[in-house]
Amino acid sequence: MVLDPDLAAIEVRAGALPWRSRPAGFPGLLQAIVGQQISNQAAAAIWGRLRVLPGALEPAGLAALSDAALRGAGLSRPKVAHARSLAAAFLDGTLEQGHLAGLDDEAAIAMIATVRGMGRWSAEVYLLFALGRHDVFPAADLALAAAAADLKGLKVRPTAVELRALAEPWRPARALAARLLWHHWRHVTGRPAMDDFPA
Repeated sequence: MVLDPDLAAIEVRAGALPWRSRPAGFPGLLQAIVGQQISNQAAAAIWGRLRVLPGALEPAGLAALSDAALRGAGLSRPKVAHARSLAAAFLDGTLEQGHLAGLDDEAAIAMIATVRGMGRWSAEVYLLFALGRHDVFPAADLALAAAAADLKGLKVRPTAVELRALAEPWRPARALAARLLWHHWRHVTGRPAMDDFPA
């Protein structure tokens, strides 16, 4: 990664970068669904309720749960449908944890995106936090865009296309750059990460 003084200064102001990770396979992808388009606090609350439902973190177990149980945990109707599609993809072999881990980034993103409700952002978040990929950058993430705008003194938040271009000099360590930007944004806003909340 080309040394970026703005990124390098983040830990000086915000403290050591916490190294967050998520489980690989079905639970990690399910957690990505939970976190789509809601605040970290809301996502953490829903995840805390969902993960204690018997069988919810296994494809067959989730498929056996009623819609009422999943809705009771806080999943919206679309997210219930997406979670069921994800479970079905693991049950029918469309997705398999070991196979995904063996694919390159773009192939894994494309494979995950074949599942209803799983777009590029969800796939990139999974690759970054569950598979530990080094050069994944979820450019559609609003917090990343806001952090980049703040850090670089931009007047408006960059679009996903603009943010992806801005991140090009950070190859081949764009995942580290993303982690640093999220860390910066949590420091600036005081908003915790989804993983900062107690289960």
